[in-house]
Parts: sequence; C-alpha cells; structure tokens
Amino acid sequence: MHLSRHTALWIRSVLAMLVLCMAAPIILAQQAWPTRPVKVVVTFPPGGVGDIMARLVSQQLSEALGQPFAVDNRGGGGGNVGSSVVAKSQPDGYTLVVTATSVESINPLIYASMPFNPSKDLTPVSMLGGVKLFLVVKPGLPVNDTKELVSLAKSSPGKLSFGSASTGSMTHLAAELFTQQAGISATHIPYRGAAPALQDLLGGQIDYLLDPGIAFSHVRAGKLKMLAVASMTRSSLFPQVPTLHELGYRDVNGDTVFGLYAPAGTPAQIITRLNQEVNKILASPTLKAKFTEFGGEPMIMTPNEVTAWAKAEANLFGDIIKTRGIKAE
Repeated sequence: MHLSRHTALWIRSVLAMLVLCMAAPIILAQQAWPTRPVKVVVTFPPGGVGDIMARLVSQQLSEALGQPFAVDNRGGGGGNVGSSVVAKSQPDGYTLVVTATSVESINPLIYASMPFNPSKDLTPVSMLGGVKLFLVVKPGLPVNDTKELVSLAKSSPGKLSFGSASTGSMTHLAAELFTQQAGISATHIPYRGAAPALQDLLGGQIDYLLDPGIAFSHVRAGKLKMLAVASMTRSSLFPQVPTLHELGYRDVNGDTVFGLYAPAGTPAQIITRLNQEVNKILASPTLKAKFTEFGGEPMIMTPNEVTAWAKAEANLFGDIIKTRGIKAE
C-alpha cells in the first residue's frame, strides 16, 4: 500500500510521540531519584572503620536527598558476600554497597573462585575514605626505629613473627611487601581480625604488626612502640612518625580504602548525582573531624579515579601474591 507523503509524516509523528510517552516515566524516575528508601550494604560487621564511615555518610545522604539510606551489614568472604548481593541487584539506584577497593583489586587474585566479576558487575560511585597502617612492635622488643627492627630480623632470620587481620588482608600483604623490600625473613601469623592480633602483640606472642589504627591508645600509653607509617604520607595524628616510603621502602603502601559501588548498568545520572552528593559530604569540616577521631581520612574522587586506584592496588600487590603463593583461607 502506497502512503501519501502527508500520511507518512503523520504516522511518524504519532510514533515519535508514543516513544516519548513510553520513555517519559523512565526519564522522570531517573530525575526524581530517590523516591523511596535506599539500601546500603556494608561488607563489614558493625563497629569497624568501614561500617562507621558508611553510617556517617549514609546519614548525611538521607538528609541531603530526603530518603532513608539504610545500612545492611553483610560480612564474609573478604567483602565478596555483600558485594555479590549488590552486584546481582536491580541497577536502579536503590541498592548500593560500601566495601574495600580490595574486593576489586585483590580478591580476584587470592580467591580460587569469585561469586561475581567485580570489574564488570559493579560500577564505582565514589570513594569514602581510607585508613593508614602503622608499624608497631611488641613491648620489650629491643628496637627504637625501623632500621633497628630490620637489623634485628637480619641477625635472626625467620625468628621474628608478624600478625595480620587475615591471610590476604591489607595488613598481611603490606607486611609481606615490607619483608621483601627490607630483605628480611619473618613468620606470618594470621588472625581472625585485627583486634585479636593486637591482643597477642600486647601479650608478646608476636613481634610486630601493621596496625589499622586500633592500637593508638596503647601507643600513647607507652605499651607499644610505633616505628613507621605504611603509607605515602604521614599521619596527622602522629606527624612525627616517618613513613616507610621516606625510609626507602617506597612501594609499601598499605592504605585501606573504602568505596561506594552500585550494580553495573545503574543510570549515569544517578551515579553522577551520588558522586556529587558524597563528595560534598566528604568536603565538610564536620565530617572530616569525625573521620579523624578513628584515624580515617576522607578521599574525594570521581568514579574513574576509584577504578584507577583499584588497578594500582592490583599492580602493587600482584607480584607478592604470586611469589608468596598467597591464597584466601
């Protein structure tokens, strides 16, 4: 059937209007987001640094966006359990996850199998913040600085021991990098969390630990000695303590950083909005002061910068994971 030019144009106009009408609810929904509560899965138990950061930022997001951002703690699997739940959720902006960037950078290297593909199934929204690792030694160990610790370890190969929060954790990997770069041999003792490792350090069962900021009170009380910071920059809480980077161990950067992610396919408008709101919150002096209380530091980044950070972590620790044969337990 041959249609006149006028009729064809009319049909095209009607079809275009129908397409616009069908798309309008989606566009409006994206623009109006959020219109209901948002669930923020946190891959750590309550009370930890990552959990505290997530709760502080979620509270501020609730106030800024007018909908509850409710925290749901789902630990396990080095962050894989909670992250997998979000990776398989609807990409509509109503399910997010706060986890360490190591889920994307380290976990694929140390787990025999992953329940999801972090780089494909999650999309970064923003960074929240990070905590540094601090080289602390047990009471009575006859060393006063990192040079003396290294000399002691070299004089008694394999006799010193160090603890970690778990095999494959940042406290473990950074310590392995330190032993490699220092040219020393020491025995790794993994624990189920940093707290029990710290207790054994205080009790003298292990010789040193890269502490994620829970030993501060013991250091200030003189019960433990802090020798260095395993970071590229000094800590504002202990500005007199040098970094391992300054002391010549240039690749020993053990900063543990926490990011906010969404399921892959989440509309770009929502990712952009969230990134802007989170970064605005992180720039607040009040928020920064609260982070400082537990040794945290806000980190303002774009989604692309979060991805770059994770890639740098994978490059930094990839060789030591392979050469030491490190596998998650």
